[in-house]
Amino acid sequence: MTASRDETRIESVLEADSAVRLDSFVAERASISRTQAATLIATGHVTVDGKREKAAYKPEAGQRVVVVIPPPVGRDVVGEAIDLDVVFEDDDLLVVDKPAGMVVHPAPGNWSGTLVNALIGRGGELAAGGGDERPGLIHRLDKDTSGLLLVAKNDRAHRILSAALAERRVVRRYAVVCWGHLEGESLTVDRPLARDPNDRQRMAVVPRGKPARTTFTRLARFDSGDLLRAHLHTGRTHQIRVHLNAVGHPVLGDDTYGGGGGRRLVGLQPRRHFLHAAWLRFRHPSTGTAVDLRAPLPADLHAALAKIAGDPSLATDPDPLTTFAFYDVKDDE
Repeated sequence: MTASRDETRIESVLEADSAVRLDSFVAERASISRTQAATLIATGHVTVDGKREKAAYKPEAGQRVVVVIPPPVGRDVVGEAIDLDVVFEDDDLLVVDKPAGMVVHPAPGNWSGTLVNALIGRGGELAAGGGDERPGLIHRLDKDTSGLLLVAKNDRAHRILSAALAERRVVRRYAVVCWGHLEGESLTVDRPLARDPNDRQRMAVVPRGKPARTTFTRLARFDSGDLLRAHLHTGRTHQIRVHLNAVGHPVLGDDTYGGGGGRRLVGLQPRRHFLHAAWLRFRHPSTGTAVDLRAPLPADLHAALAKIAGDPSLATDPDPLTTFAFYDVKDDE
């Protein structure tokens, strides 16, 4: 069985007998649901030592499992007239301050109203890198996370910026409020992440997951929570949210990872969590000059911060992140 250039091929050799069913094994290695894994097995996209097996088969030590995931059935992505807050733009790239509630790219269940639909609707070029459904995207933000997102307009810029991101030369810092209090003024969480084996819609700390590292710095301590600056050293799905939940201090308003209770006390809307990509730094792909972009807290988080701080004057502060020294930082924080 060979994979076309549009397919994803995953190979794995078992180091020891695990008594795990083939469908469970494939689901874990391919980060898909067990139902999806069973479908791949039934349709001949999974082999064990070159042979097809049933979903209930239990691979043994030394056997090679090959999974070929066919490309998803595509559909045309159309441009839409959706206003965007573009904070920087030139011939090579643009940076958008994405609102909470906007999905970044089309996918089943969200084929319209996404950031990509809006980008296409603006006209102009976008890099082909990322594929038809993710043109130009260098990184992503969760639907209910707001803030700065980097987009390349041409393939050269996409290659350079993607490489810089992989080499951790694109610096991303987030403003976040967590429930409870960190034990110290700063904390680095270095725990691997993967799909939650019990819930494929969630991520979790998993020993065999991908390396993930986040540094949190406390900027203010309130009665019920902390205002933090989060620095992503890696960029795994839901990384900040999972890491804070793992240390017992979930993001305020985060239903998925245990921080949803009490959202109404600070005036946040359903599904909104207090996480904002406020600061983005990188070298321009053509000129090499430093680009430093900042996005103030959106109105809902601004108001929520004043409430959790118990300080009404913060509601009229033109830039509470500057007030709390969010941008006063060493390069390694």
